[in-house]
Amino acid sequence: MAGDHKATSKQLLEQWGDNTVHKGIDFIAANYKNHQMPDAKEALSVKSLDEWKALVANFHKGFSDVKMEILQQVAEGDLVCSRWRMTAKHTGEFAGHAPTGKTTTWTGVHTDRYEGGKLVESWVDWDKYSWLQGLGLVR
Repeated sequence: MAGDHKATSKQLLEQWGDNTVHKGIDFIAANYKNHQMPDAKEALSVKSLDEWKALVANFHKGFSDVKMEILQQVAEGDLVCSRWRMTAKHTGEFAGHAPTGKTTTWTGVHTDRYEGGKLVESWVDWDKYSWLQGLGLVR
């Protein structure tokens, strides 16, 4: 089952990058929780499925030319850990930041937990500093 979960996590992350993630919604439980550490606007957050879908939609309003690359995956039992790299161009407002027109690249680790064949929980740790630095918003 872990192999299937790896493929599902990979598919969902790649779809996140090309904004077709909602096509994979059948794999996600209705009670899904997404732990963002850090959140794009705040320190930490836990998002419901609807809040997570809104985050993805808002991200794609602010960024174009999005590329999600899966660098490595490890699976054990009901858990899948994916290390990824994302590149995107800031072409619209996002998280209170006016568009910079800059392309930024950052990495992260996404740990997914499956239950009954459905994704029920994710923990997302990503390099917010590199993201902001690439946008020219921090030095």
